[in-house]
This record gives sequence, C-alpha cells and structure tokens, in this order.
Amino acid sequence: MTEPTTQRHRQGLRWRIWQQLPLIIGLVVLWMLLWGSITWLSLVTGILIAVLITRLFYLPPVELSGRFNVGWFLVFLGRFLADLVVASFQVAFQALRRRTVTRNAVLAVDLETRSDFIMTAVAIAISLIPGSLVVEVDRQRSILYLHVLGVADLDAADLVRAKVLSVERQLVRAFGSKDDVERTNV
Repeated sequence: MTEPTTQRHRQGLRWRIWQQLPLIIGLVVLWMLLWGSITWLSLVTGILIAVLITRLFYLPPVELSGRFNVGWFLVFLGRFLADLVVASFQVAFQALRRRTVTRNAVLAVDLETRSDFIMTAVAIAISLIPGSLVVEVDRQRSILYLHVLGVADLDAADLVRAKVLSVERQLVRAFGSKDDVERTNV
C-alpha cells in the first residue's frame, strides 16, 4: 500500500470505531446490568464481548446527527414520564372495569423523519407507554403500526396519531439532524 492509501485506511478505521462506539458502550452497559454488578471483571468482559459481537455480527451503521440538545431531551423525558403515569392509570382502570368489551385499534402513523435512529426511538418510547404497542414498522415509508387500547372512534385515533407525532417532534428537537428538524417543521 502506498502512504496515502494507508492513511485513508487508518482514517476509515477510526471513523468506524467512533461510529460503533455508542453500540459498544450500550452493549457493555447491558452486560453489566445483566450481571448486576459494576466490577472491573464485568467491565473488561463486557468490552471483550461487545467487540466480539460487533465483529462477528454485521450491523448496518446507525447514522447519528452529532447533535444533542439537553433542554429538549429533558422536556421529552418529563413528558414521557407524565404520559407513562397517566397511561398506567388508564390501563389499570380499563382492566378493573366490569365492562368486558373494549374498543381497540391498529393504527398507522406516518412519521416525518427518515432517520432509522429517530424512528426506533419513537417506537421504543411509544411501546413503553402502557396501552400502546408498535406491532410493525415500515422502514421504507417511515410508518409505525400501533395496537392501541381504548380507541372508541376516529377522533380518538387522531389523538393517538397526534401524540405519536408529538413524541417524534420532541425526539427530533433533542437529537435529530438539521434535515429532520426542517422536515418536521419544528
């Protein structure tokens, strides 16, 4: 290899390492949580396992925007926790009611973003809120299909869609790319 080719190879390798770093950190944290302890042994074995997994199993790189807005992330977190508490009581109330038949729905929500990362974050956030579950994702068209409890009519379905789009806008404000910010009119 010539000198410029070797230098480009090293720069490409460094970029791949930086790109894989969030995944490796996440896998190490997951490993330590699974063991239930924070020790040097679990840290070192977690790093080894994470590097081994990222080398053996190819995962397409997740393109991160490189921006993170702490203020908007805290707004999202507060709103998410409030939704979590309210939805928990709503689902508990539905479960304890004598009425046996409730109306549920499977809804399609067209997201504005084209980012796999934002789409995944929206799907996880919505699925964590009781009473809603993402059952299908159309990645090509950026559509989430949700199963939602207690949807009595079209107005209630529109409220659920508006809520999902609101979560998307909050996440785009927190760590979306400039293209996503423009696309969602935030």
